[in-house]
Amino acid sequence: MSRLALGKGQAARRRKAGRGQGVIQKGIIMHERKGSTMDHRIGLSCIGRAFGAVVIAAFVGLSGGPTLSAVNAAVPPALAQGFSEIVKKTTPAVVNIAVTGGEGGRRERGPRRPPLPPGPFGEPPGGGPPGEEPPGGMEPPIPPPMPGPPGRPEQSAGSGVIIDAQGHIVTNNHVVENATQITVTLSDKREFPGKVVGMDPKTDLAVIKIEAPNLPSPLKWADYDKLQVGDLVLAVGSPFGLSSTVTLGIISALGRGNVGIADYEDFIQTDAAINPGNSGGALVNMNGELIGINTAIFSRTGGSEGIGFAIPSSIALDIVDSLRKSGKVVRGWMGIAIQEVTPALAKSFKIPEQRKGVLISDVNENGPSASAGLKRGDVIIGFDDKEIQNVSQLRNMVARTLVGRTAKVKVLRAGKEEVLAVKIGERPSDEVLARKEPGAAPGQAPDLPKPPDNVLAALRVQPLDPATMGQLNLPSKTTGVLIAQVEPGSPVEAAGLQRGDVIQEVNHEVIKSLEDYQKASAKIKKDEMAVLLLNRQGNNLFVAVNPK
Repeated sequence: MSRLALGKGQAARRRKAGRGQGVIQKGIIMHERKGSTMDHRIGLSCIGRAFGAVVIAAFVGLSGGPTLSAVNAAVPPALAQGFSEIVKKTTPAVVNIAVTGGEGGRRERGPRRPPLPPGPFGEPPGGGPPGEEPPGGMEPPIPPPMPGPPGRPEQSAGSGVIIDAQGHIVTNNHVVENATQITVTLSDKREFPGKVVGMDPKTDLAVIKIEAPNLPSPLKWADYDKLQVGDLVLAVGSPFGLSSTVTLGIISALGRGNVGIADYEDFIQTDAAINPGNSGGALVNMNGELIGINTAIFSRTGGSEGIGFAIPSSIALDIVDSLRKSGKVVRGWMGIAIQEVTPALAKSFKIPEQRKGVLISDVNENGPSASAGLKRGDVIIGFDDKEIQNVSQLRNMVARTLVGRTAKVKVLRAGKEEVLAVKIGERPSDEVLARKEPGAAPGQAPDLPKPPDNVLAALRVQPLDPATMGQLNLPSKTTGVLIAQVEPGSPVEAAGLQRGDVIQEVNHEVIKSLEDYQKASAKIKKDEMAVLLLNRQGNNLFVAVNPK
């Protein structure tokens, strides 16, 4: 991970997520918990001793002496032979990337002692509130060091991987974004200026290029489908600016999504030590093939704690190829909004137990799915003969599908399976897809209808008139009723309903007016669940409300 991603006042910039929760920054997921460093050291020491005892037990027979059979049984071939040949093959292709850019203090590439923290008002260490004199009998605070020249550029370091003989290098987007100068240092200490070829923030990947003779042999991409949890891996990079550093681990998990690092996630999780400066470096298998690009860690301290994430070859290969050829990424698009299927929603949409899939909460009327006949409320369970498990998987598969290609989409509709042919379109830009955020919800209407005697009793709704729609920036075709009040502590609040949401369906009955809502809500029995289709800030989603 780069110091650009990790060094900009970590303590001041962390977003507190509560005890036991992770906090995400570019290139690192911090995790904060009260406790001393000594506690961690003691824990690690105990783990190390326990592990050592297990290893000793594996190598020593009952007679007290090591046996050859025990050694052969306990040690995988790769561990017995060592990794020197793989290291010789892979490290020359992994480079150090030094970046200059932005404004602010200078960041050193190598390890350095952290500065003293500032005072409570942001002044230099030891200072008091601005404009106040120190109390009597106290020495004045130590003056701050002389500032450097104005506009002094910031420096950081990361890693990269050579992927062809033409000098193309893959790294993380967060390593080189906003860079004004890029310097690439090869394993033989030669330095060359780097130029950005293309960047993709949605996957946190970037491609840069250097003009250099006699480049090391590039790394080959591995076949992602052959990876298994438990496989041995090596992480190669420049942690803390220490180039050509190699660490050992295993694949801890595959297909990690919803981590919150990038828009498109399908990470390889590994326990190979990854630290600041490793961002953009290589994660390789025992054949010396590139299985992923190291990009983030989950950590309480900012250092490696055994949970690292790498962008897999299955994603990186396509993105890097597109960036190298055109400088941009073209993604497939179906024109639908999707959400995970909760147990309550599964029951409502007649999804069999153990059946996976994702729920369509909205269909773009001008998109490919609308033309193919997909509908809101359909549950996508298959895409091109592959079973769909979750939202991240489908999003990644669609994005990787060639524009213009027809995909087979299997859906559950009213409990029955159907297969539809969808011609994949090109994903529009964010500017085209963006919708205006609504303003504040209007005040409560003076005369609201009497609520029903069921799970929706804690809701107060009002008609959706043109004035209200204007305040909420809703399209003119939007229909439904507006939630004006949600009773605290009620089932509807627990389900996530909010003031300003527009109810468009109640138990799959379309709501166009207050009268429609009253009729539909009155049909719900006192102890029954209700499924609502909401429009929230221009986006549709299904919500299941369970009675207490």
